[in-house]
Amino acid sequence: MQMNNGDIVVGLGEALWDILPDGKKLGGAPANFAYHCARCGLDSWAVSAIGDDRLGEEIAEQLSEKQVNYIMEVVPYPTGTVQVELSPAGVPTYEIKSGVAWDNLPFTPRIEELAKKTRAVSFGSLAQRSVVTRDSIDAFLDAMPQDNDRFIVFDVNLRQNFYTPECLESSMERCNILKINDEELIAVSRMFGYPGIDLKDKCWLLLGRHNLKVLVLTCGVNGSYVFTPGHVSFLPTPNVEVADTIGAGDSFSAVFVSSLLKGCSVKQAHHNAVYYSAFVCTQHGAMPEYPESLKAQVSVLP
Repeated sequence: MQMNNGDIVVGLGEALWDILPDGKKLGGAPANFAYHCARCGLDSWAVSAIGDDRLGEEIAEQLSEKQVNYIMEVVPYPTGTVQVELSPAGVPTYEIKSGVAWDNLPFTPRIEELAKKTRAVSFGSLAQRSVVTRDSIDAFLDAMPQDNDRFIVFDVNLRQNFYTPECLESSMERCNILKINDEELIAVSRMFGYPGIDLKDKCWLLLGRHNLKVLVLTCGVNGSYVFTPGHVSFLPTPNVEVADTIGAGDSFSAVFVSSLLKGCSVKQAHHNAVYYSAFVCTQHGAMPEYPESLKAQVSVLP
């Protein structure tokens, strides 16, 4: 696939198979992010590593079918899989395999070339559990254009015990948009000894401490907040029939960032993100097709 000369959006880190009760579905938070940005009409790329195996081939095939650009470096490790169990409310728990391809993402010349043209990138804590991929993420961020117009999104995505205080602190220092949910915010606050203040005060503390442009706090059925210096936006979560919540947060981040890149205000970007992530909750898996009916609610869709 050819890179355009214009702005590029990248989901950087894990690409894998979610093994669900009804079969496997393509996933991984950065790959999900790239998919939803592509559906918003952006030049979006998923960057990860796959094994020299059938599961890896199928990831590449599905990304092509979904019209998502990608760089999937082939490495001598098995393609990643995650065993997913769903609660009666559709909330997932994950058993994530270690020693897999996306743990061993090399920083190759073609990835460096992509980084130099990247306007927005999203990465999380999970892919940084290995030093190889963590170093590649750092190198990618270093290679991006060093200007104030770029969006560097750290979507915390705490999974199992695959994170450290050092990783979280470093990532929050490097990003300018922080995406976190209410449970993660509590965990981070305990980890860093933040005082027993309410969630909104913790968000203001993080926003100022790390000099962020934006902090997004999602609270499941209890709504979501978007903090910018001196302002906060709150929107309730639409009442929908939940199939599962896999990828809902990733779609929120993607539609929010896509909206900003297309010139929307923070308020409109928040609205778009809320309505699309609610739709994703009504579908099985993280990468559903966009229905025509959604376009009336989400103004950023092409």
